[in-house]
Amino acid sequence: MAMDTQVMAADDVVDVLNDLLENSRDGEYGFRTCAEEVESAEMKRVFSDRAAGCAQAASELAQLIVASGGKPAEGGTTTGAMHRGWVHVKGAVGANSELSMLEECERGEDAAVARYRKALKQNLPADVRSVVERQAEGAQRNHDQIKSLRDQARARG
Repeated sequence: MAMDTQVMAADDVVDVLNDLLENSRDGEYGFRTCAEEVESAEMKRVFSDRAAGCAQAASELAQLIVASGGKPAEGGTTTGAMHRGWVHVKGAVGANSELSMLEECERGEDAAVARYRKALKQNLPADVRSVVERQAEGAQRNHDQIKSLRDQARARG
């Protein structure tokens, strides 16, 4: 077996998972902010569902981190969100524009999809990889749904 096909060391796996955990918390924060601020009942539901999905992903990741012998990162709340595009949600919210919120959410989801892709390039243990792959597909679906809603909002505008 070649060296590069060996599965990552547990502490490296924990680092990858903690990055995704912070990412999920950032998404939850961003979507919840939008759900609180948006006018439309339909959009409130969409944003609330996305926030709940991110919370579920975070919970799964935290369990995997503990199972891998690590400690779940504390980050990924407002401070982490600042660096990942979600900071603009508050600004967009000030304008109270559904379109600007959707644009910021799409940016946040672009970042999430990219982080999952990066994680999947790592040689993760099979059980961890299956969870990360499933969550990556969910992030891609979220991104596509948000993009579609953004396109609809643009067409209305």
